[in-house]
Parts: sequence; C-alpha cells; structure tokens
Amino acid sequence: MTVADQNPILQIEKEYGQSVWMDNLSRDIIRSGELKELTESRGVHGITSNPTIFEKAIAGNQIYDADIEAGIKEGKSVQAIYEFLVFEDIREACDTLRPIYDETNGLDGYVSIEVPPTIAQDTESTLSEARRYFKEIGRDNVMIKIPGTPEGLPAVEAAIRDGINVNITLLFSVQSYVDTAWAYIRGLEKRVEDGNDISQIASVASFFLSRIDVKIDKMIDEKLKQETDAAKQEKLKAIKGQVAIANAKIAYQEFKKIFSSDRWKKLEQKGAHLQRLLWASTGSKNPDYSDVMYVDELVGRNTVNTMPPDTIEACADHCSPADRIEMDIEESYKLMETLKDPDVNIDLDQVMAELLDEGIDKFIKPYESLISSLENKVKQLASV
Repeated sequence: MTVADQNPILQIEKEYGQSVWMDNLSRDIIRSGELKELTESRGVHGITSNPTIFEKAIAGNQIYDADIEAGIKEGKSVQAIYEFLVFEDIREACDTLRPIYDETNGLDGYVSIEVPPTIAQDTESTLSEARRYFKEIGRDNVMIKIPGTPEGLPAVEAAIRDGINVNITLLFSVQSYVDTAWAYIRGLEKRVEDGNDISQIASVASFFLSRIDVKIDKMIDEKLKQETDAAKQEKLKAIKGQVAIANAKIAYQEFKKIFSSDRWKKLEQKGAHLQRLLWASTGSKNPDYSDVMYVDELVGRNTVNTMPPDTIEACADHCSPADRIEMDIEESYKLMETLKDPDVNIDLDQVMAELLDEGIDKFIKPYESLISSLENKVKQLASV
C-alpha cells in the first residue's frame, strides 16, 4: 500500500491534480516545526491567512511579546508593529514552504497575506499596499490577497502587470469569478506588451463555499416555517446544502472555457501559468452535513482546496477522493434555475452581493479588534 492509499489528501494531489493548502497560520506552528511536519504528513502545499487568523494567532500569545517590545523601543506605531509581526510570520512560512515551491516549479508552496480589508473598496490604496507588501516581504512565494470587489479587480490587473503573485479573495458568484479570471488575463497581456516575462507569476481565484449554504439554508428555513403545502416544502428542502457545490461546479465549467480560449493559449505559449480556482471556506458549518462535503465533492484538476486544520484532519481520516467536479453538471445548472421558481424565490444575485459585503465586514472586524488588542498590549508592555 502506498502513502497515497493511506492518506486521502496525498491521493487528492497525486491522482486528481488538486493541491491542498491550509487556512491557518501562527508563529507557534512555524517555529515548533508543526508546519513543516504538516507538509510531509498531510500534504499541505500552501498557506492562506486573513485578519481573523492573525487575530487568533497574535491576541493573548506571549510568543510575540519580544517583537512587540522591540517595536516599542524603536518608537514604531501600533500599525507598524502589527505589520512587523505579520510580515515576519509570512516570511518564515514562505521559507518553510520554499522547497515545495522549488519542487513544483512555482505551482505550490505559496503563503497568502491580505491587504488591509478596510481598503477593499479603494482601488489605488489596494494596489499601493499590494506593491508595498510584496516588496517588503521579499519572497518569491508570497501571494498578496486582494478582494474580488469591483474596485479590487483593477488593482488585481495592475498587480499582475507588475509581476506580483495575487490571490483574489471573497468570490461568491460565478460572474465575479469570470471577471476575476479576465482581470488576470488582461494583467498578463499588459505585462507582455511591456516586454516583461510572465512565466514566474502565479494567481489563484478564491471561490467561497460554506458561507453560501449557511445563508441560503437560513432563508429556506424561514420559508419552510411559513409554507404549509407539502409539495412546496419538499421543493425547498431539496435545495438545502446543495447551492454552494452546484455554484462551484458551474464556476469550474467557466474556468475550463476561459483557460482553453485562443486568447489564453497565446499567453500560455509565452509561459503563463493557469490561474487556478481555489475552494475557500471549506469547513462544513452545519453538523447535519458531512465535515468533508466541500472537499469530496470538488476534487478536480487544476484546483486548490484550502482547508482549516480540523477539515484537514477529517479529510486525512475519511475523505473519499474521486473526480466528482465533473459529475452532475446538468443538475447543478437546474438547481440554480430552481432558485428562480416562484415557490422558492431566492434572488441569487442579491444573496451573493450581501455575502461579499458581509465577507469584507467579517475581515474588517477582527482586523480592527487585533489592532485594538495590540494597542492594549503595547500600553501594557511599555509600562513594564
């Protein structure tokens, strides 16, 4: 029996061409050797981070105190101390994953860091911070996360033109994904026009899952409370827990169309790398659903699944890999049409727009909370 047979995560990578990244980062897991061990035992080939993850990592953790004290002595602002802590973690994680980056010729081994979520609707500030983060972190295998907002996409295009690796985050609708893929392609085309190499640039499009089902399931539950007709109730129940995966499968069909187009092939001939779809928010939030449903159902070539640690462990234990991303495609399109049925009446465009706003808010709050807790820690350590 091979290692891949024993570990479904390794099977996902070796047999189905999907990379597994982890949605978690802290100084503890880097310096204890846990991150390196996870790359070997769990096949973790990349890291994604966000303000929520850093709030959990830094708040109340003494491992950061010496660096905070050093920042105080140097007269750094709270914002500068925050960046010093986070950039150092990102650099160390990049160095830990560098062998993977080298072995896979730049396919994997990336560590993602997000620009401040407070500027998600400001194109110029987003681009300026993306450039600064990329330069200051100074690692070939860092990816700068930019939200896929209407204001974020011009920044994505310009960042790609500059040769910056970009992870476009908070994608919920299929259209937002399509817009993102073309922003990547336009950025590469402009870089070619500038006479620059495009063979060293990587990008992923982070398409969110569980949050969609959480929101739509809640809407369905509200409708079920009001509905007395048994047939209509069944119609509503049939949608629960199905929309996120159907939505992702449709996005994957769009991915295949875009990256087999003549326009893309011209770039590919110049060494361009596919912008892979990355499945995000893949921890199942409903105890009634399988804890690996957003992994098992979306295994597919040229994709990434970034999982929280609990989902990684669950998957290593009982994932059942198969190429399911190409299964039930017609049913996926039909399911999305069902949302327009008068008996269901869920406006998907409105749901996706609300999810994007909520997603930005979910990153702003922990970011502001982290800055606030750092301010308190600075005061506390400065008075010692």
